[in-house]
Amino acid sequence: MEGFIKLVKKMTLLLLLSVCIFAAGNAYADIWQIDIEGAIGPATADHMIRGLEQAEAADAELVLIRIDTPGGLDLSMRDMIKAILAARVPVVGYVSPGGARAASAGTYLLYATHIAAMAPGTNLGAATPVQIGGPSLPRMPSAEEGGQPGQATPAVGKSPMEHKIVNDAVAYIQSLSQLRGRNAEWAERAVREGASLSAEDALQMGVIDLMADSVAELLDELDGRVVEVAGSAVTLVTAELAIVRHSVDWRSEFLGVITNPNIAYMLMLAGIYGLLIEFYNPGVGLPGVIGAVCLLLALYALQLLPVSYAGLGLILLGVALMTAEAFAPSFGILGPGGIVAFVFGSIMLMDTDLPGYQIAMPMIAAFTVFSVGILVVALGLILKARRQELVSGLDHLLGVSAEIEYVRDNVAWARLDGELWEVSCDTRLAPHDPIVVDAIDGVTLLVSKQKEESS
Repeated sequence: MEGFIKLVKKMTLLLLLSVCIFAAGNAYADIWQIDIEGAIGPATADHMIRGLEQAEAADAELVLIRIDTPGGLDLSMRDMIKAILAARVPVVGYVSPGGARAASAGTYLLYATHIAAMAPGTNLGAATPVQIGGPSLPRMPSAEEGGQPGQATPAVGKSPMEHKIVNDAVAYIQSLSQLRGRNAEWAERAVREGASLSAEDALQMGVIDLMADSVAELLDELDGRVVEVAGSAVTLVTAELAIVRHSVDWRSEFLGVITNPNIAYMLMLAGIYGLLIEFYNPGVGLPGVIGAVCLLLALYALQLLPVSYAGLGLILLGVALMTAEAFAPSFGILGPGGIVAFVFGSIMLMDTDLPGYQIAMPMIAAFTVFSVGILVVALGLILKARRQELVSGLDHLLGVSAEIEYVRDNVAWARLDGELWEVSCDTRLAPHDPIVVDAIDGVTLLVSKQKEESS
């Protein structure tokens, strides 16, 4: 017993020592780095916002957001910017490594940070809303045309809604530039004209605060700088501080998978078809369970994505029409109409022109062929059933051969169509005697005994 107590004490001391070492090792880990790579979407926003919250909880000296993105969804970008503006720790945006970019939504994100930095060989800009991008966007008039800074000529043929979207984006990025003291005129050009800048030009024009070849060089230049955070002046102390990288966890990875438009599309259709199979053949259970889970995951993913409800409605209408064709065939009306609605709905489902958030055409074609195949098979089975001779009553038992299953109390019984029948015969019957049905009298079969073939 004493040996066991000593062992417990030693293990407790080791555990406390490990905790102390871990705490000491993290006492200097005051700089949190969050990487934003690829298209900005719900998973990216979730990853960055939770990382910022954890950095604040850990009393980090600052948060370094490394940016390399072609842009992304407006709603996700705005959620990330709200978190940056509400942060209680300094947030530094750093476009790196060389060859990286902060395009479209990345430009807004960089403008929102307390300090904006870029590595040589990087660029930013092209912040025009993608949904209405095109050659007829409003443009900045030149000095020769009598234009004034900040004044844009209206685009020909653009709807009032498109003008509102552009003006809203301009006002948004200008508010960020005024908040951080950066070049507001170029920010407007980035939205209206889709203008872009290299890192060197961005530094000269006051779009960013500094350039650095590496994170280490960036931290050296940040040391001693004074930034305003939540209305208070904060002096950055970055010398000899360790960096904690906020890596992507399982939650962000899972969210990134299901919010992929192609995966969400597959989950939605798998859910719909699973439930249809369960309703058609109740009691199986597995298709219904899988279908319900897939459909719920798809609905969760779609509410985070820019979905066109018209496209979603057309998909559901197409599936409903093809299902109706299978159960009540119209041979040329419901089925083809459902296929057309399904295809157009799938194409229209994603309400954005961003390349990373489009459903692949091969995916749409594959599910269309699959749906048409199911429809053709169902119609073939229906046609086959219609060609079969109608059988009703007990007349189909006439002439059927069977054998006596058993004899009890001088009454013989035979099994036909899965049921036991009382049989009556002019000759004595024994178990396993072959018989043939000659007539039916109520619930009694009138049979004759077949002669057994000699071997």
